[in-house]
Amino acid sequence: MKHASWLVAVGLFATSLDAQGVMVAPHAVYIDHRVRSGSVLLYNPGTEPVEVTISTFFGYPVTDSTGTIMLRTVEAPDSTQPSALAWVQAFPRRLTVAPLERQTVRLLGRPPAALADGEYWLRLVIAAKGGQVPVTGIPDSSGIQVGLTLEVRTVIGVAYRKGAVSTGVALSNVRAQLKGDTLFTWGRLERRGNAAFVGVVRGTLVDSTRAVRASFTSPLGVYFTMEPRIAVVVGRLPRGRYWLRYEVAAEREDLDPAVVLKAPTVRDSVQLVVP
Repeated sequence: MKHASWLVAVGLFATSLDAQGVMVAPHAVYIDHRVRSGSVLLYNPGTEPVEVTISTFFGYPVTDSTGTIMLRTVEAPDSTQPSALAWVQAFPRRLTVAPLERQTVRLLGRPPAALADGEYWLRLVIAAKGGQVPVTGIPDSSGIQVGLTLEVRTVIGVAYRKGAVSTGVALSNVRAQLKGDTLFTWGRLERRGNAAFVGVVRGTLVDSTRAVRASFTSPLGVYFTMEPRIAVVVGRLPRGRYWLRYEVAAEREDLDPAVVLKAPTVRDSVQLVVP
C-alpha cells in the first residue's frame, strides 16, 4: 500500500495552468448496477488544445497519526477489497479537447456474475497536458527560448453500487485542543454498512453562557475508519469553560442528493478549559 497526496493544480504556476487544464464534472461518479455506466464531462476553457490521458487506480482516504487526511492506494487489490478497478473501464483513454470544446469520457462496468451486493470503488485520474509555459529570468544570449510542459491532474472518486447498499458512522473519542488562536478537533469515525459514508462534520464551540464562539463545517468520506483533525481559527479566548458540540451528518451540498445515502446523524460533545 502507498500513501499519496494528489494535486489538482500547482500553485506556483496557477495562472499559467488555467489555460492548460480542463474543467471536470461531476467530481464524483456513482454507477448503478442496473445501468452499469456513467460519464464525466471535460471542458477546455482555454485558447489552446489540451491533451488528456485517463487512468484509474484503487484508493480511499485515511488519516495518519496526526489526523491529516491522505489517500491510501493499493496497487493490486485482492478479493477482500471492495475494488472495481479490474472491471470498470473508461473510454476513451486518450483524447484532445479543443479550445472551448466539451468532450465526454464514458465509464462502463463489467462486473463478475457473482458480484455481491454492496459498493465498490476506484479513482479516475484526468491528466491534462497543454502547451509550454515560458521560463523567464534565465540569463541567455543565444536566443534560445526555454519552456516547461506542465500537466494538471484531477482525481475523482467512482463508486459502483449493486443491490441493497447502506451506510452509517459510529462516533467516539471526540477531543479538542486550543493552540494559540486555533482550535484543533478530532473524532474517531468508523463506517457501518456496506457503502462509504459521505457527509460532513460540523462543530460548534460555545462558552458558559451558551454563546457561539466559533463553528465549522468540513466535508468528508469515511470508507473504513479514520480520525480526522480539523482546525479552525477562533481568536484569543478568555479564561473559562467551553464546550465543543460535534456532529457528523449524511449531507452534502456539492453532490446530487439522490446519490448521498441516508444515515442517522451522530453527535457528541467535549469540554475545553482555557486557564
